[in-house]
Amino acid sequence: MTAIGLGIVGCGGIANVHADAAMRSGFQLVTCWDSQAERAHALASKHGAAASSSLESLLRHPRVDAVTVAVPTDAHAHCAEAVLASNRHLLLEKPMALTVAECDSICAAAGRSKGRLQMGLVCRSSPAAQHVMGLVRSGSVGPIDFIQARGTRRRGIPGLGGWFTTRSRSGGGCMIDVGVHLIDLALHLAGWPRVLRVSACTASRFGSPIEAYRSPEMWGGPPKVDGTFDVEDSAIALLRCDGGLSIEVDVAWAANIPSGAARDGLLLRGAKAGVHFEIFGAEVRTVADRDGELLDERSPVLLGQSMSGWDAAWDAQYRRFGDVVRGVSEPAATAADGLELQRIIAAIYESAALGRETEVR
Repeated sequence: MTAIGLGIVGCGGIANVHADAAMRSGFQLVTCWDSQAERAHALASKHGAAASSSLESLLRHPRVDAVTVAVPTDAHAHCAEAVLASNRHLLLEKPMALTVAECDSICAAAGRSKGRLQMGLVCRSSPAAQHVMGLVRSGSVGPIDFIQARGTRRRGIPGLGGWFTTRSRSGGGCMIDVGVHLIDLALHLAGWPRVLRVSACTASRFGSPIEAYRSPEMWGGPPKVDGTFDVEDSAIALLRCDGGLSIEVDVAWAANIPSGAARDGLLLRGAKAGVHFEIFGAEVRTVADRDGELLDERSPVLLGQSMSGWDAAWDAQYRRFGDVVRGVSEPAATAADGLELQRIIAAIYESAALGRETEVR
């Protein structure tokens, strides 16, 4: 099978994850571009590709069939619309954009394009999530009443002082960064019921003053002490859905959580069974009533040839995107999904700011 020619726009840390997964999944990195030329050259050199001098030159490359956009969030709309205007297929990192209005514009561009848009919501593709989706579709979980989704770090603020922690560039903090994945996966497993109302609280406790922050986890490099931190570093939201489902989302980049006190992942409480799994974990835990006795089980998750659930999820995302490019599959996560998630996130931030429940509009 002929490799699909891929261009990558944005060559920061996550671009290396994209490139590695794409190369394992039937793509060939042809060219890449970043506003910081040295980062584009480093990624290109690693994968035997070329570094483009501009977004426009990347889109003119005759061997580019598809493009991954992995730039800071404030550049998503411009880059995504340019890719779609070139009629290339697009894998767009989450979140879709800064605002609902920008998402509307991207969706309109997708409607005009011959290329297809797939959102980069990789958690859907994890082996554990796929296993749980099989349980839900089989009916063994029954109607789902509650989903608890947690993704917390004790200390792990990304790129402190840079674009990640600058609201005008990122759109927010841990909720739009981590929470968007959890909300998407919860709704995906539940069949995408409409979220009607949300109630949320946020806190900004550990990122300021920047020079006082200490952590062994420095995603995005060491803190920029002269930078900005004006986003939340922890948040909790309750989503009320059409049909009665409630989803609790608990996220943090930094929080004082005793070790082992809170398990990350998703807990589904259904009428027939309960299910818990870590998104990139290697097992799924279930409990069900069997003739009046609660039976707990642990089921291993098949990771295939990948060494981890993380790698397996990224590979599956790119295999699906490859099928989209070849015209044999629909996107795993659509433009409409990205837009709806943005509406929910916007309502969460509005609720936190107002101190009351708000409707999703």
